[in-house]
Amino acid sequence: MSSVTGLIERVTFHNEETGFCVVRVKVDGRRELVTVVGRASSINAGEWLTAEGAWIQDRDHGTQLKAELLQTSAPTSREGIEKYLASGLIKGIGPVYAKKLVEKFGEGVFDIIDKESVRLEQVRGIGAERRRTIRTAWAEQKIVREIMVFLHSNGVSTSRAVRIYKTYGDEAVEKVRANPYLLARDISGIGFKTADDIARKLGIPDDSILRARAGLSHALSEAGGNGHCALPKDILLKNAADLLVMDSLILQRALKEMLTEGELDEDGITGEDLIFLPPIRRAEVEVASRLARLAGARAEYPEIDADKAIAWLKEKKAIDLAPSQAEALRRALCSRVLVITGGPGVGKTTLVNSILTLLRAKRVKCLLCAPTGRAAKRLSETTGLEAKTIHRLLEYQNSGFSRNPSNPLDCDLLVADETSMMDVQLMSKLLQALPARAHLILVGDVDQLPSVGPGAVLGDIIRSCAVPVVRLTEIFRQASSSRIIVNAHRINSGAMPESEKDTDFFFIEREEPESVPATILELVAERIPRKWKLDPRRDIQVLCPMNRGSLGTIQMNRVLQERLNPKRNGDPSVEKFGWEFRVRDKVIQTRNNYDKEVFNGDIGEILKIDDFEREILITFDGREVIYDFNELDEVSLAYAITIHKSQGSEFPVVVMPLAMQQYLLLQRNLVYTGITRGRRLVVIVGQKKALQTAVRNASAARRYTALEKRLGMANC
Repeated sequence: MSSVTGLIERVTFHNEETGFCVVRVKVDGRRELVTVVGRASSINAGEWLTAEGAWIQDRDHGTQLKAELLQTSAPTSREGIEKYLASGLIKGIGPVYAKKLVEKFGEGVFDIIDKESVRLEQVRGIGAERRRTIRTAWAEQKIVREIMVFLHSNGVSTSRAVRIYKTYGDEAVEKVRANPYLLARDISGIGFKTADDIARKLGIPDDSILRARAGLSHALSEAGGNGHCALPKDILLKNAADLLVMDSLILQRALKEMLTEGELDEDGITGEDLIFLPPIRRAEVEVASRLARLAGARAEYPEIDADKAIAWLKEKKAIDLAPSQAEALRRALCSRVLVITGGPGVGKTTLVNSILTLLRAKRVKCLLCAPTGRAAKRLSETTGLEAKTIHRLLEYQNSGFSRNPSNPLDCDLLVADETSMMDVQLMSKLLQALPARAHLILVGDVDQLPSVGPGAVLGDIIRSCAVPVVRLTEIFRQASSSRIIVNAHRINSGAMPESEKDTDFFFIEREEPESVPATILELVAERIPRKWKLDPRRDIQVLCPMNRGSLGTIQMNRVLQERLNPKRNGDPSVEKFGWEFRVRDKVIQTRNNYDKEVFNGDIGEILKIDDFEREILITFDGREVIYDFNELDEVSLAYAITIHKSQGSEFPVVVMPLAMQQYLLLQRNLVYTGITRGRRLVVIVGQKKALQTAVRNASAARRYTALEKRLGMANC
C-alpha cells in the first residue's frame, strides 16, 4: 500500500453522483504533479489530501495512484487557502478576490468570513451586498459538506445535497437520520429505493411500521404522479407489498394507524374503498361542491337579447357565427357555469371571443387565465385581452395563493382555457378564488391527454352531466384546408391520417427504428429550416412519447444539442444532473418554482453562464431568471420534450418519432395531442405499424378519481 499527501492543485474531474474523482496533487519532494484517482463526496482545489492505494500505469494518462482511501481537510497554508477560495466553491469569491482576501487576512481568513464577516468590507471591491453573499455561501457550504459526507458514507450520491439543505436547513442531517424516508417525499431526484437504502444502513428494520407507513405514502404519491387521485385499498396494499416485500399484516396495521391519525383518508363514494392523501380528497370535494353550486345558480349578466346580439356581432364586429356557435352563445348567456369543448378548427376561439365581446360591451368585468405561460400568451393573442397563468392570477406567495375565499378575484366572468391540463388541486384553488357573483367558462379539448397531475377533471365534469356543456364538432371551411386539423380529427375518430405532398402534414415511414434519429436530425437541422425559413432551435419542436430509449427525449436531446448547439471554444458550460448546459441551449422547467415564477413546462433559452457566480441566466418569453448551478435539477434540455410536457403549447413545427418500442404509450390521445401542438407543419417519422397501433388504441388507462361521482351526487 502506497500513500500520497499534498496540496490539491486542481480537480480534473469529479462526478457528484458516484464520487469518482481525478485530482492533481503537489507533493513535497516531487517536481511534477501527482495524479490521484479515487472517490470522495466533495473535493476542491487547495484542500490537503491524504490518499492510500496502489500505483498503476494508465495507457493514456501515465502513472496514477489508484486510491482505496481518500481523505481531504481544509487548507492551512496561504497557497492552499487561496486556491480553495479561488475554486468557485464560495459564491462571490473568484481568483481575484481570493488573492486579495489572503493578502489582507492571511491564514485567518476562514475565521474572518465565519465570525467577523463585516471586516471583509475592508477589502477593496467588497461591499455590503457581496459580503453578505460570501457569508451566506460560506455557511451553506459548511452544512452542505456535512450532508455530502453523511450521504456518501451511506452509499448515496451527493448531487442533491444543496437541495436537501435548502429544504431542511441546519437540521438536515438530524432530520434524515430520524426519518430517511422524508427524502423520497421532499427531495426531487431521490427515489424511495434510495431512501430505503439509507434507512437500512441507519439500522431501521425491514419490517418496521415506519417503513410500512413510508411505503404506503410513497405508493399513493406514485399513483398521483400517474394521474390517480386515490387507489382502491387492495391495490394500494398490493403495490406497497410489492415495493417493500413486506408481510401484508404489517401493512394493514400501518394503514389502519394512518387512517386513524388522519394521515390518509378512506372514501367509499364510488362503491369501492378508495384511499386518498387528504389534500387530494379535500380538493375533489371542493371542486364538486363549488361547481354544483354554480350549476344550480342563475346567470346574472345584464339583460341581453341573444338574437339581436348575434346580429350585432355580424354587422358591427364582422363575426358571423355558425348555427352551432350561435346556439352555444345562447347557452353561455343563460348559464352561470359552462364547459366549451371540441377539437382544433371547430370555432372554440371564435365562440369565446364572441362571448367576451358581447359581455364587455355590457361592462361585464372579465378575467382570462390558462395553466401555462405559453397557453396564457396564446389566449391573449387570440382574444386581444390580457390573460395570465393561473398561478399569477391567484397571486402565489411563499405561503400559498393570495387569492382565496377571503380575498377573491375581482371579476364577473372568469374564462379558463386549456382546462384539460388542470389537475384537481389547481382547479380547486381556482374555484375557491372565484367571487360569489361571478360566472365561469371552462374551455378545453377533452380528447387530449389529461393533466400530468392527479385527476381527469375536465373529463369527469363532462361525464357527470352536472354542468352545462357545449361540444363543438363542425370543422369550419378555413380550418378544413389544414391537413393538421383534418388529420387530428381523423385520428380522434380512429382513422389513419392522410399524408400528401405540399401540405402541412407528413408521415415519413422508417421501418427500422435505428434510422429514425438520423432522419429527424436531418429534418430539424437542414430540410425544414431550409424550405420553411425557420430557426431550428426556436421554431421546431421534437415531441417524444417517452423519456427513455433511443427515441426518447434524453437521447434525442443529446444528438440534437450536438447538431444544433455544438460546444464552442471559449464558451462556458456546466455539467449538472446528467446534462451539459451551454449558452444558447433550449431548456424546459420540469417542476413549479413559485419563487422564480417559472412553472412546469415553461420553455426558455440559456443566455449566460457565469462560472464565477456559479449562476445561469435563462430567458422565458423575454423574462430573465437566474438559477444557481445547484438548482439545475429543475431544468433539462428541451430540443426534444415529451408530448405530456407540450400540453398547452403550440409550436410552428412539430416533429414526432413513433416506433413499436414505445408500445406501452402508443395511444390515440397521445398522438392526437402531439399533432394538435403543431401550427404550420407536423411531421411524424417512424413505423407505420406504430402509428396504426396508436390510432386504434382508444383505451386510455383508467384514472382512479371520485370527482364524477361527487358531482353527480352534489347535483341530486
